[in-house]
Amino acid sequence: MSLTVCLSAYALGYPQGGGHTWVYLNWALGLRALGCRVIWLEGLHPGVPAARAEKLVAAMKDRLEPYGLADDLAISSLTEQPLSPTVAQDCLDVAAAAEADVLINLRYKAAAELVGRFRRSVLVDIDPGLLQTWMARGKIQVAPHHVYYTIGETVGQPGARFPDAGLEWHYTPPCVALDWWRPHPARVDAPFTTVSHWYMGNWEHDGGETYSNSKRDGFLPFLDLPRHTRQRLELALNLAGSEEERVALQARGWSVREAHEVTATPEDYQRYIQGSSRGEFSCVKPSCVRRQNAWISDRTLCYLASGKPAVVQHTGPSRFLPDAAGLFRFHDVAEAARCLETAAADYERQCRLARALAEEYFDARKVAGGLLERALA
Repeated sequence: MSLTVCLSAYALGYPQGGGHTWVYLNWALGLRALGCRVIWLEGLHPGVPAARAEKLVAAMKDRLEPYGLADDLAISSLTEQPLSPTVAQDCLDVAAAAEADVLINLRYKAAAELVGRFRRSVLVDIDPGLLQTWMARGKIQVAPHHVYYTIGETVGQPGARFPDAGLEWHYTPPCVALDWWRPHPARVDAPFTTVSHWYMGNWEHDGGETYSNSKRDGFLPFLDLPRHTRQRLELALNLAGSEEERVALQARGWSVREAHEVTATPEDYQRYIQGSSRGEFSCVKPSCVRRQNAWISDRTLCYLASGKPAVVQHTGPSRFLPDAAGLFRFHDVAEAARCLETAAADYERQCRLARALAEEYFDARKVAGGLLERALA
């Protein structure tokens, strides 16, 4: 497939987020596996001091280098003001990026003027339910695109617990680049793990109620889980320096590590999942449960592709996600404990099922190919 695809990403400003970078890397590597040239587009505010901006761009190129994408990094200004000439001197400019056959945009706040420069444009929603609510309430303005995709199965469907923002949404699974995520056996004593920010400071509104939508709030009902299972559980967290929170979690039986120390780069993140994790255990942000968006995390896909079972909180009925076959979905503490014990007791089979699930539904080549087919029709 000899196409040039511009992928608009949102990783430049978070150089310590190896897992976050993989959100976009999996799409880029899947597109390239299809034979596409991929231009990686990042936005930068011209108000960022030049020295700081230059370091961010250099760090982004370093992260992309192992994947053969560093020379195709493009940088655009987030406002009408131009960037300092020294900031992106070794990168592609917007004019070069706009020559692509199609823009795949995972950055919701991309300016309408920028999106409009592309012959075809596709928005990919990776925050199902939240994005549509933000749009309907005017909290975020999304530029017009030719096609709108979402990774939430219930978005725009009858009975959805949130608005569709007046758009036609097409479902796409999230994806994982299987050639880069091979099955990898775990140590016998490895824990079930998750990687996350603990505090996000995000507040949402639902039915007149305001609630905190942090990962911490998602985990609160499950903090006593280590007392109900024989499986080791480890949290790799950005705790924002809260030693008190670390001590409290450890007192409840959780192992706690600093996320930025063990998953800072894409390679670090991959090593942590493949070499230090028996599988995934994770709760979701409260909005996913409240809105029943049938969401599955792109992070979970990295575990599945690595041949590691994932035990994750239920986010609503799905047309294809299993509840107890490579992927386990739980509602409460007792069910979470049962899922962990079942995954451990039948571990080798569950590892095979996890990989098979990734191959059947989340292969980045299949997912990206399907998206392009509709986008270019």
